Amino acid sequence: SLLFHMTQTEVCPPSCNCKSLGEMKGLQIDCSSRKLTEVPALPVDTKRLYLQNNSLTSVPPGALDSLHSLEEVKIFDNPWNCDCHILYLKLWLEDISAPSLADIRCATPAPMRMKPLRQLTGNELGTCKRLLPIKCLEFFWRDLILIAGAIITLILVTWALKFSKKLVSQINLSRYDSRR
Repeated sequence: SLLFHMTQTEVCPPSCNCKSLGEMKGLQIDCSSRKLTEVPALPVDTKRLYLQNNSLTSVPPGALDSLHSLEEVKIFDNPWNCDCHILYLKLWLEDISAPSLADIRCATPAPMRMKPLRQLTGNELGTCKRLLPIKCLEFFWRDLILIAGAIITLILVTWALKFSKKLVSQINLSRYDSRR
């Protein structure tokens, strides 16, 4: 665990050049033009990140979430695959660096080729056809049973009220009859 923490936070990725920004307290990580196919583990104090001109097609969800002090990111000139898995990168860049997002163009799938990622909508990115996790299905069935139970209870209560009104009126009638 400690080793992972070290690689995640303080060590310069082996395929990149890192330099301290001195008084700015942070690192400039230059991983550009390295034929990278995936984003390396990055130090948390990364202030400038250069990943342009590589072979990146996507970024796994959460991969960049620890970079809280990031101020500049360049990530253009990569063969981005703009299916639903690119959504994390798109939303992350919208929050962190709109100018960088403007520079990104899709490489695949074919209908998206050369389209700016910034302009793609959820529909164009396609839906990831993932089944609901089992837990969700469990909740779904539990909720369905609860709703059905509530409806049946309401029907029974309504029926009981109608029946009791009839009973009360019959009792009143029989009292009225017995007085005569």
